[in-house]
Amino acid sequence: MNSLLAPATRLWLRLRLNEIGPLLSLSACGFFAWAFISLADEVREGETHAIDSQLLLALRDPQNPANPLGPSWIEEAARDITGLGGYAILTFLTLATLAYLLMIGKRGAALLVLFAIVGGMLISTGLKIGFERPRPDLVPHAARVYTASFPSGHAMLSAITYLTLGALLARVEKSKRVSAFIMTLAIVVTLLVGVSRVYLGVHWPSDVLAGWTVGAAWAALCWFVALQLQRRGQVEKPGELAPTSDAKPE
Repeated sequence: MNSLLAPATRLWLRLRLNEIGPLLSLSACGFFAWAFISLADEVREGETHAIDSQLLLALRDPQNPANPLGPSWIEEAARDITGLGGYAILTFLTLATLAYLLMIGKRGAALLVLFAIVGGMLISTGLKIGFERPRPDLVPHAARVYTASFPSGHAMLSAITYLTLGALLARVEKSKRVSAFIMTLAIVVTLLVGVSRVYLGVHWPSDVLAGWTVGAAWAALCWFVALQLQRRGQVEKPGELAPTSDAKPE
């Protein structure tokens, strides 16, 4: 028994699972990954179709399903919000963040952000190809779509991008109140993007939920890796600058 426990204990300590940060990030990754797998299994078996249809139609005018509920300005606002999860906006935001991190000497953090975002895009593309779920056909689409439906790329990539960048900014900020505000804002933007996809009729609700879960799982895994690399000195800690070419020798 001791021969089995000793290696497990060493691995536990090596991964710093006795500390709250690594333990929470790895636990979150496992939970959201399990949630996605369970949801994907139900989608494959068609068990979500009934509730997907009910929720999608609940956001439409019963007299004319082509019209989303509410005045026309809400539909226009939904298009603006859904753009926050589009490839163009997320790519611009990622490049701006990379430029900022490189300018202040945080090369390790920049590489980690690049890995998280690009890796998320590849995972999203692979899952869409693997599942090939058709887009909703109950209502007309109020936005253009080009790929398969499951999981929602907007929901997934917004979760990865905003949660990763939000966590990065929150760790730099010394005030706990400001850090909480940053993370809350990242979560709210992620949720709004997902809801807008259903409101515009371009995704089933289960598509969006799947995007959120797999995106959160990937973001949590990347953050777990970041904590491990920080301990080894391969990623800068909050407030720590890497040596830059502009530094003058004393």
